[in-house]
Amino acid sequence: MSAHESMEHAEHVEHASGENKKIALLIAVIALFLALSETLGKGAQTESISKNVEASNLWAFFQAKSIRRTVVQTASDQSKLSLGLVGDANAKAALQKQIDDWQKTAGRYRSEPETGEGTEQLAERAKHAEEERDLATAKYHHFELASAAFQIGIVLASATIITGIIALAWISGLLTLAGIAFTALGAFMPHLLHLH
Repeated sequence: MSAHESMEHAEHVEHASGENKKIALLIAVIALFLALSETLGKGAQTESISKNVEASNLWAFFQAKSIRRTVVQTASDQSKLSLGLVGDANAKAALQKQIDDWQKTAGRYRSEPETGEGTEQLAERAKHAEEERDLATAKYHHFELASAAFQIGIVLASATIITGIIALAWISGLLTLAGIAFTALGAFMPHLLHLH
């Protein structure tokens, strides 16, 4: 090998080494964004599951209260029918008091603002939990797409080092920008795009 060829080879190796350092830095930056999107995604997924359980529990409580209310209301209605058949004034007064108590209980089962456990309040709380679940799910889907873009970007950037095809690095960079966009959408505007 001549001195000229040797010098050209050294310049080529130095240039390739500089390019590889840039690609390695690109991979490190993409890995940072990947870690962020994965962390945000897991948090959103956990929130979604938690809110789904909360909504299910509230709807189950709503159903239990509705059943109790129906039973009490039915007993009250049955007793109203019997009220005219009772001849004794004391028995009639006692039955009327029981009917009034059942009506009051049925009303409390329907609406109990002080405890938030009437069927009206339970339905409202369950719907709110469902909205929060849907928001967290939308965020999760965006973060998952961002993570996929970052992972593919890392693979393509790594392939650039092996193959020397710089176009792969550019595609990797574009995927990184797409991943950043999906992360931002997930964090700030998760309902802008409907992904599920």
